[in-house]
Amino acid sequence: MTDERLSLGRKGEELARRYLLERGYRIVVMNYRGKLGEIDLVAEDGDTLVFVEVKTRRGNALGDPLEGIDRRKQRQIIKAAREYLMKHDCHERICRFDGIGVLLAPNGQARVELVKGAFEAGP
Repeated sequence: MTDERLSLGRKGEELARRYLLERGYRIVVMNYRGKLGEIDLVAEDGDTLVFVEVKTRRGNALGDPLEGIDRRKQRQIIKAAREYLMKHDCHERICRFDGIGVLLAPNGQARVELVKGAFEAGP
């Protein structure tokens, strides 16, 4: 991954973190990395443990950022979330998977969109 893409991702994750804090979420972990994958943000929304995937794009030539959370990416996040739950002995908690799309405009403005319950883990 190029330095430019890493920088873009970090900027989007920071904007997403602030966005969630403004909405009353509590950030538990940023950039969780386990053997089975990574999760951009692990947060709490009330009593619910939330695994958050952040997708950031400059402009919309490649489509909406949230479209980047495809089925393959969802499976990766679910595996990492299950590992997180086992590792932290919190598998009894109510959980949710949220998606955040960050669209950066050339003028520096950012549009942040949160989708609560963007996907489910299934059985």
